[in-house]
Amino acid sequence: MTDREYKFDDVQGIDEAKAEVQEMVEFLRNPSRFKKLGAKLPTGMLLIGPPGTGKTLLAKAIAGEADVPFFFASGSEFDEMFVGVGAARIRKLFEQARRSKPCVVFIDELDAVGGARITSAIHPYSRMTLNQLLVELDGYKELEGVVVIGATNFPESLDKALVRPGRFDIHIHIDMPDVKARHNILMVHSKKIKLGPDVSMEKLARGTIGFSGADLANLINQAALKASADGKTEVTEEDMEYAKDKILMGPEKKSAVIERENKEKTAYHEGGHAIVAMFTPGALPIHKATIVPRGPALGMVVMLPEKDQLSWTKKQLLASMDVAMGGRVAEEIMYGVENVTTGASSDFKKATDIARAMVTKYAMSDAVGPVFHQDKDKISSTTQKIIEDEIKRLLKESHDRAYQLLKTHATEHKRLAEGLLKYETLDLEEIKQVISGKPLSRSV
Repeated sequence: MTDREYKFDDVQGIDEAKAEVQEMVEFLRNPSRFKKLGAKLPTGMLLIGPPGTGKTLLAKAIAGEADVPFFFASGSEFDEMFVGVGAARIRKLFEQARRSKPCVVFIDELDAVGGARITSAIHPYSRMTLNQLLVELDGYKELEGVVVIGATNFPESLDKALVRPGRFDIHIHIDMPDVKARHNILMVHSKKIKLGPDVSMEKLARGTIGFSGADLANLINQAALKASADGKTEVTEEDMEYAKDKILMGPEKKSAVIERENKEKTAYHEGGHAIVAMFTPGALPIHKATIVPRGPALGMVVMLPEKDQLSWTKKQLLASMDVAMGGRVAEEIMYGVENVTTGASSDFKKATDIARAMVTKYAMSDAVGPVFHQDKDKISSTTQKIIEDEIKRLLKESHDRAYQLLKTHATEHKRLAEGLLKYETLDLEEIKQVISGKPLSRSV
């Protein structure tokens, strides 16, 4: 299969990665230039990064820039129950590539075929498939002019023989885009979209922290679909905001019938999260609060950092735990411990995950000390008990802080819950108005 449609201009937000693969493009364009000096370009390149960050697009752009054939395969295609089928497919793929060189062979989800080999009676074929891939990568003369690119989200799971020098020995990490990268990605995907004068790509880039390139492409498309459905002639800021909320919080379920009692509990629950976030130093800024059911959730408070976050302080981690506790604590205060709901399950998971990471990974517990604990099987029962006791302590202290804060700001909490019951969805500025007792200018 060939694919020469994509160029480096279509790949935004990963300038460092594009610079690293430039010599690969030059080699594919003019391999004789490298051979004159006796240079031999490495056969394999591994692209590592989260889903949606542009690994596949970069591989296509390499082939497109060099104007050579592009062969695509997914690692899962070689994962067959029938012995020998996966290995045969590997052989066929590389036979096609050798007939078409110079060319690019791209194997997505490489971990599906290149995972560490284990002896298993259930999956004996997996060893054969990986062994065949290793054999093909070692065919130096036959593979000359063929660039093999693998992509994975889980590099730690790859077999060590696959990533040794001479095989996939070039590793390029592709991270989530920063604010500048997000702006460039948005500009690329909105080229063919008619935008209204109120749309600011700079503002949209700042408000989409944590979005991958694929998320941003989806955002532009969802906004265009919304504008088209509403009969508009251009995409407005309102459409962009709708699309962003849909990606962050899931689609609205306005048709869902929620009893008044449950709606009220949801309003106080989400209000608890929001109030704790607003009055806790180190907490992330609120984007929106809603009691409109979205996805599996009856309500949600979405929070976005003001800038790209490269690391987190202990203060910020504790604040995140307190915010997570705010929903259940609000229910306890308003309805009593015996009437709390199951709605805080994901909140407790988040808080527990943070507490466990603080104790076992980030050395933020004096009782455990500056030690990294990962494998439970290698931890003594005494140390394990200390770790569990520390996690419980952190969670209990977080619960108590959230409880005290909501008691102190009971008036603001009540106003916010009533505002959510009336308006259903409030952004940050509206939340500030509501908790200060000011009426909103918009209608219900």
